[in-house]
Amino acid sequence: MQDFDKSLFFAFLGLTLFGLIMMSSMSVAGSFEVTGRNDYYFWRHLLYIVLGIPVFLIALRVPYEWLRKFSPLIFVVAISLLLLVLILGQNFGTAAKSWLKIGPLSVQPTELAKLAIVVFLAAIFSSQKNRVDTLQGGLIPFIFVLGLPALLIMAQPDFGSLFVITLVAGTLYFMAGANLKHYFGGMVAGLLGGIMVILTNSYIRKRFEVFVNPELDPLGAGFQVKQALIAIGSGGLFGKGFQNSIQKFDYLPEVQSDTIFAAISEEMGFFRILALIGIYFFIAHRGFFIARYAPDKFTQLLAIGITTWIVGQALINIGVNLALLPNTGITLPLISYGGSSLWATFAAMGILLHISANTKEPHKRRYFL
Repeated sequence: MQDFDKSLFFAFLGLTLFGLIMMSSMSVAGSFEVTGRNDYYFWRHLLYIVLGIPVFLIALRVPYEWLRKFSPLIFVVAISLLLLVLILGQNFGTAAKSWLKIGPLSVQPTELAKLAIVVFLAAIFSSQKNRVDTLQGGLIPFIFVLGLPALLIMAQPDFGSLFVITLVAGTLYFMAGANLKHYFGGMVAGLLGGIMVILTNSYIRKRFEVFVNPELDPLGAGFQVKQALIAIGSGGLFGKGFQNSIQKFDYLPEVQSDTIFAAISEEMGFFRILALIGIYFFIAHRGFFIARYAPDKFTQLLAIGITTWIVGQALINIGVNLALLPNTGITLPLISYGGSSLWATFAAMGILLHISANTKEPHKRRYFL
């Protein structure tokens, strides 16, 4: 393998280590509540990182032709696990029944589904047998590959992940060369379907109502929105300092995962949090640069899908914490607590770095440190 994009690797490594350091502060209250010790989630997160290293190394070495060849199998496995969640899934105190218990570990098949959708759509849209601008080669495969897991994820319900996979799949379809009439027609149909879901599902309707007016549920979902904004605002320009967050104690729910951005903002302050957001934009820059010079259409779409997934999910999480989006309950990639999310992101970054090592850009040394 040629040299991969070391600047992207260091951004990935930096976010992972930063997440581990912040976990030692953010998870104190939650850890004490679960075990009576203040380091439970820190050590679990460290374990997830250690277990994720071989996942990353395998993904870094797996030939992308294998991914193309076995993409249907990967998709079938992901769908099978999502079906299993509906039968044996557990919620661990959350609104969504999204986890499968496997021995001492719990896994979230939705995270595998994100990767499976990216790989399978990239394989379909890059196939010479398919014309993406036709119904048979574009819109119908897109509806099937997105629609089947979307229905299963909606049944959990996990609307945050549904939002992410819709964003990623829609981006891939557009970038692959979709017929604009089909694309915008599907977008309108999707919006109408989303409105119907909001109107008929009390859980998601309440989320949107509270998003518009947090005072409708001041002790529930509205409480989380207001406390996240208080945490971010009280951080000021330079923050209260490491481990000095007040909102992480009893005020921010799921502070080690969904609202970790707000608590980090309180401790780090505006300028440092801008640097954190800047790293995600740097990953976007490198990911789309890699896609531009990828060796073939499959790897190009794969790089686009992975980059959109990781950066898009980060921006959605940040948007929720800033009350710019309805509460969706998704993790901040590489920083939030959660083994399944971390492992899926490790695998995705391994694949992206593998593609970067095979780019056909003639002046690679100017961009690859």
